[in-house]
Amino acid sequence: MKIYFIEKSIPFNSLDIDKPFISGSEKTLINISNELGNYKNLIVKVFNLTESKKIIGKIEWNNIENINPIDKPDILIGMSDANLLSFFKCKRNFLWSHSIQSIEKFLRKKQLFAFLKNKPVMILEGDYHFKNRSFFTSMFGKKKLPIAVDNDFINYKIDRHYVPSRRAIFTTRSDRNLDFLIKCWSSIIIESDNSCLYINPPFNLTDENTKLGIRLRKKGNKFDLINELASSRVMLNPGHKGEVYCLAAEEARELCVPIVTLGIGSLSERVEHGITGFIAKNTKEFIDYTIKILNDDELYLSLRNNLMKKRNIRSYKNVAEELLDIINEN
Repeated sequence: MKIYFIEKSIPFNSLDIDKPFISGSEKTLINISNELGNYKNLIVKVFNLTESKKIIGKIEWNNIENINPIDKPDILIGMSDANLLSFFKCKRNFLWSHSIQSIEKFLRKKQLFAFLKNKPVMILEGDYHFKNRSFFTSMFGKKKLPIAVDNDFINYKIDRHYVPSRRAIFTTRSDRNLDFLIKCWSSIIIESDNSCLYINPPFNLTDENTKLGIRLRKKGNKFDLINELASSRVMLNPGHKGEVYCLAAEEARELCVPIVTLGIGSLSERVEHGITGFIAKNTKEFIDYTIKILNDDELYLSLRNNLMKKRNIRSYKNVAEELLDIINEN
């Protein structure tokens, strides 16, 4: 069976997976294609903006402009954009979504004609995503397929006895409630002195931000991120309605970093309240829970031990198996 993926975001291939410009959607494509390549009965190809054709491992990466019309897949999976499905003639189409995508945006992106023509089954990344994808933009069917973190997060060795300093971290985009977090931090730092909050660049720190212990983290490669997360005591992530999975939170969970969130978007799916972190009901609770984790070593260690027991529960091997089940059902 020939399974082809097609996407059109930025130039990349699987050799770029550890680089800082690779975001969650690109990681998903690299990981799922690599895992499917381990199946002997599958031929897996990716078509995107990569510069030229390359065979990397067992996967063929191609530039989208060099599609051979004679080459026809059995399964075509478009990433995010229904228009991409029109590049091939395929009877079994899927559209892997990374967003809620309102009807207005769906129409503005001029996806309607291609969507109706190719009749794709939607692949959605969790309960929140599934519930909030409208019937209009998923009328040909929708399936849930939670993703996973890279194997490097799964295989990282955690030091059970290490207790990090009072370091909080936020590794999500700044437009996803970072302003709210910074306002909360001004109250948190009063009750937890010598604490610091590391956030993603780019962000223009003010003198006041710096005085409050807010720092820009080094946005290096994946291994820099792993080391920074592993040395943090808590991830602070309020959540956002645009978060349909929040890979950043899942990466923290896999590295046994407790999370404090408001549970907005899919964040309530990433945290078990009182077990792996806290889901606050309001701003005061968000602040209070954060202070407790920063100041109370016993609470931190309890949450961390719970997280240790839940490591390695999902990988891209599981994602690939479930994707093939979805394909075989449709």
